[in-house]
Amino acid sequence: MSCSIGLAVSVLLSLAVASAANFNTDTNITWGDGRGKILENGELLTLTLDKWSGAGFESKDEYLFGKIDMKIKLVPGNSAGLVTTYYLRSHGATWDEIDFEFLGNLTGDPITIHTNIYCGGKGDREQQFHLWFDPSKDFHLYTILWNPHRISFLVDSTVIREFPNMESIGVPFPTKQPMRMYSSLWNADDWATRGGRVKTDYSHAPFTAAYRGYKADACVWANGKSSCSGDSTKPNSWMTKNSTSPANRGSKRSRRST
Repeated sequence: MSCSIGLAVSVLLSLAVASAANFNTDTNITWGDGRGKILENGELLTLTLDKWSGAGFESKDEYLFGKIDMKIKLVPGNSAGLVTTYYLRSHGATWDEIDFEFLGNLTGDPITIHTNIYCGGKGDREQQFHLWFDPSKDFHLYTILWNPHRISFLVDSTVIREFPNMESIGVPFPTKQPMRMYSSLWNADDWATRGGRVKTDYSHAPFTAAYRGYKADACVWANGKSSCSGDSTKPNSWMTKNSTSPANRGSKRSRRST
């Protein structure tokens, strides 16, 4: 079972490999027929959508626990009907997944952050938020922190959501399946904006989202083994963090969408 209990103590106390990634060496553009581009010697990646296609990319490495950072500048102006994604996902029919999805909107209306967690192929753990800034004006830092204790979603180092491990009372939690990082820009105007009532206006195309600062401070999974081994020299690292400091929680700054 993908989310079964029983993580080895050596992994709980492991020291992860930190990697400030370069898009050229650490990611692959997987679809889009040229609509994904790596620029500035691997420091910048852009995804573009037009009426024919969007685009997407993925990390070359898989991770079993990690703190994954990405700076994203979302599609400016009228982005209604579009979805920009940034997430972790495993393989197979009973996959695990940790989602950031950014739902586009009409010019001047707030972009919604849609979060979800899948375990064993089952989701239904959605929460949505509106932010305290326009995420299309500049790059902002989005972080997925995933360790054996909890999953945290952070925006500019402020926690907007936490999902604790409650396997002890029968709530599934992803602990066994390594996941790869994925991101994409695609058309979802059947549901993304006001329940699908507002469609994508292709007169504003092409639409572009931009990425910088991809960093994986994580346990890389390869050949059935984790890169994490031995005792941690960082007792306050992301791997052993069991809660988030109240000063870093964003309940007064982000607004949960209903």
